[in-house]
Amino acid sequence: MDTATHVVMGVAIGGLATLDPVVSQNPAMTQAVMIGAIVGSQAPDFDTVLKLKNNAVYIKNHRGVTHSVPFWFIWPTLITIMLFMIMPPLNLYHVWMWTFFAVFLHVFIDIFNAYGTKAFSPIYRKWLALGVINIFDPFIFIMHIAAIVAWRFGAHPGWTFLTMFIVIAGYYIWRIREQRKVYQAIHLEHPDATHIFTSPTFRWSRWHIVVRTDNLMFVAEWHKQKLTYFETYPFEPIPDDPVIDAARHDDNLQAFLSFSPAYRWAVSIEPHGYSVKFVDLRYRSKGYYPFVAIVRLDENLEPLSSYTGWIYNTDSLKRKLHYAS
Repeated sequence: MDTATHVVMGVAIGGLATLDPVVSQNPAMTQAVMIGAIVGSQAPDFDTVLKLKNNAVYIKNHRGVTHSVPFWFIWPTLITIMLFMIMPPLNLYHVWMWTFFAVFLHVFIDIFNAYGTKAFSPIYRKWLALGVINIFDPFIFIMHIAAIVAWRFGAHPGWTFLTMFIVIAGYYIWRIREQRKVYQAIHLEHPDATHIFTSPTFRWSRWHIVVRTDNLMFVAEWHKQKLTYFETYPFEPIPDDPVIDAARHDDNLQAFLSFSPAYRWAVSIEPHGYSVKFVDLRYRSKGYYPFVAIVRLDENLEPLSSYTGWIYNTDSLKRKLHYAS
């Protein structure tokens, strides 16, 4: 989820913790758990600082190790130690447990969007991206804001947030069922589909779709119980080609390939030598595919510059490649 939703979710967990008598009967515990829940709900995304290095490192590692099973326990332990050092004597077990819940919930809900996470690494190292909930879901965010406002005007925080979480759990179940309907409809039209990728949007009735068969890839949209096709491409696995092989040594392209499961590639001859371009088909927007990886090579297949990330116009891409050269 986005940062704002994780923040309000931390507040909600802090409010929910007032159902715990050890927390509610001690103002210091109430404050400590609230801080722990808010920080814990943000902690797995501390790897965002990798953006300061470059996009390749960020894309390859974001929602990786910081969301992994060991860090489910490392984050609450570090946060509890910090609170122990700066606050009066606390019941550390209860602080740790509520902070752990905040960390775990952050990781768990990240599984449900199209970006996904390596939540069960190192036990299971593959990305888990269910594509059920948008990165920013207005319903989930508004439910949190409504519950916080109700608390502000006198509602009991524990019961208010417990009710809110039950409603949101029901919402997730409904979204999973809606996605299943999309899958069923696609399988009827494409019984030979080997992969189906769904990306939810702000609108509940609209889904971005990529369908892959042994020979073709279809970029489509599901909207109001109807499948609309935009483009159809041949499915072409990456060949054993000297130009592409040279480009695949580049960090930016490696990062792209570690993240994207549905893409097209192209090699073009340029005045400088060659350009190798990969585009992610899952994020079609207004007829354009903004998530790309580009590697520029000279005639001897030596790298000149490269870039991976979100690009919405050609001029911006040219500037980034020029800066990287």
